[in-house]
Amino acid sequence: MPTVKIPPPYRGPTGGLESIPVRGATVRECIEAVEAAHPGFADQVFAGSGEPHRFVKLFVNGEQAPPEAPVADGDEVEVLAAIAGG
Repeated sequence: MPTVKIPPPYRGPTGGLESIPVRGATVRECIEAVEAAHPGFADQVFAGSGEPHRFVKLFVNGEQAPPEAPVADGDEVEVLAAIAGG
């Protein structure tokens, strides 16, 4: 089963969990599985258009991937939240 890695700024809905094993065949399905268990998480990742927010990058096993990229058992889906500051 894939695991979704949650960045610290997005751990509010997950109750502080940093990784969550999920069932899903694509990156999007994995994010939606986290959402099903922790409402509010997907809103932090996806914009109203269904695409990732412009400051969010998605990765599978360290390689940047689109939401429809396939995942397999043992894969690690990582959500990277770009943080800007001055």
